[in-house]
Amino acid sequence: MTGESTVKLTLALKDPDLEEDRLDRKTRNLLRDIKDLDGVEQAGLVSPEEMPEGAKAFGGTLIGILTAEVSLQNIKALLGFVGDRLGDKPIEIELEANGKKLKIKASSKQELVAANEEIVKPFFASLAC
Repeated sequence: MTGESTVKLTLALKDPDLEEDRLDRKTRNLLRDIKDLDGVEQAGLVSPEEMPEGAKAFGGTLIGILTAEVSLQNIKALLGFVGDRLGDKPIEIELEANGKKLKIKASSKQELVAANEEIVKPFFASLAC
């Protein structure tokens, strides 16, 4: 990792209309694309040992959950990318930086954009203080 500040994200895709194997494929496809983005230092699927309450495992990983570590300056681009890819599907995102955590839930791209403006930007501004 570089000396630049990074943010750890946990993305949980919440699509009740998808069967487990399709949600797993969608998560893996999103992960592959996230790994190719600028500023993403590492990304991966979450193992069952790291299982949050209520999560389900499939094929040795958790269904619909991935993590990424991204440079602070590229967080907005990553959130925009995720919003574009998921459209109007529910998502839960947990952000962690400098020992502080923030959880957001969005059910559409518009909600994710609004959360970025109203919650995420002030969160990162507070980290600079």
